[in-house]
Amino acid sequence: MESIDMGISDVVVNGPFVPMQVVKEETVKKPWSDWSESERKKAQYDSLAKNIKTSTVNMDEFFRVSQCNSAKEIWEILEVTHEGLDDVKGARKHSFIQEYELFRMQPEESIADVQKRFTHIVNHLTELGKVFDKEELNIMVLKCLDKS
Repeated sequence: MESIDMGISDVVVNGPFVPMQVVKEETVKKPWSDWSESERKKAQYDSLAKNIKTSTVNMDEFFRVSQCNSAKEIWEILEVTHEGLDDVKGARKHSFIQEYELFRMQPEESIADVQKRFTHIVNHLTELGKVFDKEELNIMVLKCLDKS
């Protein structure tokens, strides 16, 4: 979305732009007819972001987010759906760390399959914020290989 316009990414993170004005010492939403061209363009970003988000999801996710009022709301729902809440992320990270620490080559497993399984675990941990040293990963792979 940033490649289209930075304003689109901004509404996903910060919410839609709503032009405001002061009336009798009170800040209120500005009537649409009083919006400047610049304000209309900024307000349009949320619609563009919602269109992008809803156009790139499958039908199940579309129905999950179709009633959202802003691109930020869509993003938050998709984020929780795919990454989980913080406690869920912590539990997933703990589970993958345990799987990483206990990682061993299975009987009759090929080196290619070992590497695939290992890469899968490391990728998940990296997505969850774990940082690995290349040497640590190499040593871990060598230690897990079957001695025969």
